[in-house]
Amino acid sequence: MDPKDLKYAASHEWVKVDGDVATVGISAFAVEQLTDLIMIDLGKAKPGASVSAGDSFGEVESVKSVNDLYAPISGEVIEVNPAVAADVGAIAADPFGSGWIVKLRPSDAEADLAKLMDHAAYQEKIAEDAH
Repeated sequence: MDPKDLKYAASHEWVKVDGDVATVGISAFAVEQLTDLIMIDLGKAKPGASVSAGDSFGEVESVKSVNDLYAPISGEVIEVNPAVAADVGAIAADPFGSGWIVKLRPSDAEADLAKLMDHAAYQEKIAEDAH
């Protein structure tokens, strides 16, 4: 996926809505900040589970810290990336592609997406965060 086509949460998750499926992952910036990823817990992201925008759906642990993963939009979990569940390193290898984390069926994508940043706004945010 082209990072410029994604929407971003302030907590560094990205989302791409294609029809009635929203793919969610974490940004390359987040991966860089976390450094070496050790494990991922997606226990709250079982297919069929409902998540609300801003709610934690799992955790990612790195050598530096353990961080919650927050749903950028509300919806029903329809798929968990088995490659990421088996090896969290898949996120670092391709955070905007094969390292996606979950797929959701959005409950109100238009309203939720309006609250997220586009690529340019996200780039400004991470530049500010870096200082």
